[in-house]
Amino acid sequence: YIMKKIALIGVVLMISIPIAYYFINKRNEKTLPIINPCDLLHDVVDPELRKTCRGHKIEDFAFYNQNGKYIKSGDIKGGIWVVEYFFATCKGICPTMNSQLKRVQKAYINDNSVKIMSFTVDPENDTIEALKKYAIEHDAINGKWHFFTGKRSDLYQLARKSFFLLKPAEAENLDYSGGDFMHTNNFVLIDSQRRIRGYYDGTNPDEVDELIADIRILKAE
Repeated sequence: YIMKKIALIGVVLMISIPIAYYFINKRNEKTLPIINPCDLLHDVVDPELRKTCRGHKIEDFAFYNQNGKYIKSGDIKGGIWVVEYFFATCKGICPTMNSQLKRVQKAYINDNSVKIMSFTVDPENDTIEALKKYAIEHDAINGKWHFFTGKRSDLYQLARKSFFLLKPAEAENLDYSGGDFMHTNNFVLIDSQRRIRGYYDGTNPDEVDELIADIRILKAE
């Protein structure tokens, strides 16, 4: 009888311990938020969107990339986007940010579901030729990492109403037709449904490590 009881206890432990371990790990797994305009500082959000607390998605866009190809957002195959705003002649934070994006590209070099998109804030100077040179200098893989240029007002509106990548002090007085745009150091993580899932300091290697890990979380969703 005693031996049977011990055996029964052993069986119960063999079943219950893995189950408990599974639920503990499940509880500790990181989940990414779905970020809407009302979750952000009001200063970085267009006034008409500030009360939007659900359903925000990146709007459609169409720009020329570094290869002179006119690309619509719907043409970009792949589920996950990493987005930044930059300009090719930037000597400040841009070199650091794009060296970090090279790390992101390397981490997912064979994964076609992950795309990197760098939108210029200086389209007058960032011509297709200038962006092509910049892309080559940063080892950008065609089809993996796009450098986009186009109409200034379209680029700025996308930053202001979709990605929310304006600094607070600049947001209210931005002149889309010709105002000076001081981009932030943020990367934005976009999921396959075009929802914002995270912001990361592109000059901070630790936060870029987190971005690389969070992409894996999105892929597992």
